[in-house]
Amino acid sequence: MTTVAYQGEPGSNSATAARALFPDGRGLPCTGFEQALDAVALDHADVAVIPTDNSAAGRVADVHHLLPESGLFIVAEYFLAIRFDLMGVPGASLEQVECVRSHVHALGQCRKVLREGDWRTLVSDDTAGAAREVAELGDPRHAALAPPAAAELYGLRVLRPEVEDDPDNTTRFVVLSRDPRLAPDPGEPMMTSLFFCVRNIPSALYKALGGFASSAVNLTKIESYQMGAGLNPSRFYVEIEGHPDDPGVALALQELRFFSSEVRVLGTYRAHAHRLRGRAG
Repeated sequence: MTTVAYQGEPGSNSATAARALFPDGRGLPCTGFEQALDAVALDHADVAVIPTDNSAAGRVADVHHLLPESGLFIVAEYFLAIRFDLMGVPGASLEQVECVRSHVHALGQCRKVLREGDWRTLVSDDTAGAAREVAELGDPRHAALAPPAAAELYGLRVLRPEVEDDPDNTTRFVVLSRDPRLAPDPGEPMMTSLFFCVRNIPSALYKALGGFASSAVNLTKIESYQMGAGLNPSRFYVEIEGHPDDPGVALALQELRFFSSEVRVLGTYRAHAHRLRGRAG
C-alpha cells in the first residue's frame, strides 16, 4: 500500500487530491509542507502530494523554496477543481454567523461572500482544520470555509454551498518521490520542471533562455527566487513542454547549462489532461 504524505488534515483539498491520485493509498497528514517532504525523504512515506499554485491565488508560498532542497523529484501532476462551502455547527443559521475561519488562501478565494456577510475572519492552518475547530467550539457564531468533504467528516451543516469567487478555481498539485522515475519518452505530451541559477554576467538570463526560443521549446512557467542576502544571482524555476530526450529540449538544456552555474532537472512527467484541455481551448 502506497503511503501518501500531504499537508493538512483529513477533509482538506490536499487530502482529496491525494485520494484521487492514490485511491488505495494510506494518507499521512502532516502539519506543514516541509514535514510532508521530510516524510518522503526519511522513508516514512512513499510519495508526497503538494500544491504548487492556484488559478486565483497564484503560487503557494514556500513550496518552490523547499522543492530544490528536498532532494525529491516530481513524478506526476494533478489539477483539482476547488470548491468551498460555508459550514457551521448543526442547528446554526447564516444569520448567526459572526466569525469565519479558514486557511489564508481560502479566505482570499472567497472574498465576495465574506464581504456580503461582513464577518470577522480568523486564519487557520488548514481548511479542514478550520472545520474541525468550528465543530470543537460548538458555537453557532463561528463558521468555516472548507471543502465539502469536511462537513460530513466533522458533522457540520452547510450554510451556503459553493461560495468560491471563481467557478473555475483550480489548484495544481505535484507528486514527489525519492525516485526520479525518468522513463523514456512515451510519445505522449510531457512536462519537465527544473531549477537553474544563471552566472553573474551581463545578459545571462537572456542567453540562458535563448536556447528554448531557438529550439521552439515552450516555457509554460518561469519564476525567480532571490537566494541569500540579495547580492547573489537569482534562482529560477521553469516548466517546459517536452522530454529531455527530445532533440529540441536537449539542445535547449545544453545552452542553458553553458550560461548557468547550476541546472537541476526536478522531474519529467506526463502532462495532466486538464493542461491539455486548456491548450485545446
